[in-house]
Amino acid sequence: MTFDWGVFVSALTSEAFFRGALLSLALAVTAMIAASIVGFVVALLRIARNPAARLVGWTYVWFFRAIPTLLVLLLIWNAGPQLFPALRENWFTPFLAAFIGFTVVEAAYMAEILRSALLSVDEGQHIAARAVGLPPHKVLFKVVLPQAIKVAIPPSGNEFIAMLKYTSLASVISLRELLTTAQSEVSNTFRYAEYYSAALVYYLVIVSVAMACQYFVEARYRWISKGQHTESTPVPAAGQEVPA
Repeated sequence: MTFDWGVFVSALTSEAFFRGALLSLALAVTAMIAASIVGFVVALLRIARNPAARLVGWTYVWFFRAIPTLLVLLLIWNAGPQLFPALRENWFTPFLAAFIGFTVVEAAYMAEILRSALLSVDEGQHIAARAVGLPPHKVLFKVVLPQAIKVAIPPSGNEFIAMLKYTSLASVISLRELLTTAQSEVSNTFRYAEYYSAALVYYLVIVSVAMACQYFVEARYRWISKGQHTESTPVPAAGQEVPA
């Protein structure tokens, strides 16, 4: 059996594949946003002064980094309705189950990224902000977080790209994302090469666009930081008076 370019082009331009790609992208974007929010809270717990809070944060990171994402999805979709009858209703869809699963797992990784970024800000920044009378929450959001974001952008972008690929795992819980669409067509026609190649092209395009966006955000942030640094007060040369 040879490669049928007609089948490949038909799959590549089909509405089913396009919808599957959009569903994969929507799942990755929404789960990454939610994971960043949850991960930020966990990161704050990890660096808190309270030992109990640090233990809670550490336990969350340890637990969800230790469990395979595939197992988390199966537990939520298959074991969840068994334990919680409310999950047997129609509102509990495969997309929602996948969203929850990817969010709780990715939040553990985002927590470590954000924790490292927060700790990368020099302690002198904290001291200076407190010295001028800023309350703790303003020190965090006005001084520390803007500097930490610059450190967190590259690894966060890499995590998002990985998330795009991990969405293929949702095929095990019957979510009709891109890979599930390809597998459905393969089961009907046994044209493995054509349909899997079409899915491969979609993944390449989506990830390439995501990488370009990541590069733009990183370059933009570097440009903003450079501009702020240039506009700062210059250091006077030797023998020159310091301006009042």
